[in-house]
Amino acid sequence: MAGADLTNADLTYANLSGANLSDAILVRANLSVADLSDAKLIEANLTNANLTNANLAVANLTGADLDGVHGADFSGALNVPDKYLKD
Repeated sequence: MAGADLTNADLTYANLSGANLSDAILVRANLSVADLSDAKLIEANLTNANLTNANLAVANLTGADLDGVHGADFSGALNVPDKYLKD
């Protein structure tokens, strides 16, 4: 799924554990309650994506565009810029 255009996709409850979503376009995608554990989201565009209750444990977000992402808990994810981490 690397490089896939998933703009506006409804991926609610999707099991994407370990998936390679590097360079994927997930703009405005609904990833609520999705399992993204150990997924590779390197350089992925997640602008305005819904990550409410998504499992991001050990997900690699190196260089991902996280502008406007809502509902996400990045505490277990890797390579998340500090401005997106909860205090």
